[in-house]
Amino acid sequence: MPIPWRSSADIFAQLLRQRGVEPDAVRDVQVAWEAFGEFLQVEIEGVEGPEEDGDGFIVQWGRWDWNDDEPALSFGRQLAVSQAGERDDPHWQPEYWQVELQLIFREDPAWADLDSPSHQGTGVDFDEIGVPRSVALERIRQFLESFPPLAAIWRAEPIRSDLTIERVG
Repeated sequence: MPIPWRSSADIFAQLLRQRGVEPDAVRDVQVAWEAFGEFLQVEIEGVEGPEEDGDGFIVQWGRWDWNDDEPALSFGRQLAVSQAGERDDPHWQPEYWQVELQLIFREDPAWADLDSPSHQGTGVDFDEIGVPRSVALERIRQFLESFPPLAAIWRAEPIRSDLTIERVG
């Protein structure tokens, strides 16, 4: 049964808690990844369909000014919300929202190249819920394991985490 898009962060938080993890106290990247994978299989109502790239996901990493340039890894689900505005307006566009779990780490030489210009995210993937999305997640996980700084940070313990839902476009 689909959930309302506005409840999506609450569902992600609930999936984390089912694994014994509070969204603001994640200490195991693999547990967060498993909850994220389950979250990505939850159908969400109020978003554009797959043919319009209405529901996608992205994994990003690097150092950003909003987290004091500390090393970070984030798991995000991007939603093109179709319930905003007047659809018959010729200039209508969906609103883009992202549910994001951001994991912050201590500095470590093992991930000194984390924010290399050639690698900072997977790009948004729009594979459909079900087997196609599971396959895409596995492909991304294999990619992350092939990049040494990400493989190292994956095995590290985050010092803090934050789960948000924010408008991104």
